[in-house]
Amino acid sequence: MAEKPQPVRMLYCAVCSLPAEYCEFGPDFEKCKPWLIKNAPEIYPNLLQEANEKEAEKFSERLQSVGISAGAADEADPSSQSGETSSSKPEEVKRLPGGKIKKKEKQEVVIEKVVRNRRKCITVVKGLELFGIKLNDASKKLGKKFATGASVVKGPTEKEQIDVQGDIAYDVVEFITDTWPDVPETAIYFIEDRKKVPAV
Repeated sequence: MAEKPQPVRMLYCAVCSLPAEYCEFGPDFEKCKPWLIKNAPEIYPNLLQEANEKEAEKFSERLQSVGISAGAADEADPSSQSGETSSSKPEEVKRLPGGKIKKKEKQEVVIEKVVRNRRKCITVVKGLELFGIKLNDASKKLGKKFATGASVVKGPTEKEQIDVQGDIAYDVVEFITDTWPDVPETAIYFIEDRKKVPAV
């Protein structure tokens, strides 16, 4: 007589409630990592190694902040003792679920002219929010200045942008730099024939 099959015991993540093998494909892998390191190190051995490296980095940073160097070569280097170590520290990289690296957005304003119904034009202004400008206030100022309708809408990439009625693409550059001095003219671009062209 054949042996009766036994049920397989699955290990489910306490954070995202997926099987531990599928955590990396879940909504927030970063939150699952501490639980996985503690409860399922055999599934993700690289996480344990990553955690050890981070601990070593934190420890060496603490030592450097106290003034104790990790090696004799650091003692010979006077720049390490004068506090210049903070400038050589690498930037933290944000990771998306699945381990993909999130790219940091460039601070730039993109102006695009869109023609609708053959004659009507709309000027689209994207990227003002990256300079700390509230889009609602900016759309009101643009509408007042050019005496047209201006509104904040979600673009095709689900990011908010300002749509201004009329062809004001070249006039809007001067208005932006005068109204918001934080926005340099070198950071403003036009989209012409599907190519990004500097406004300067």
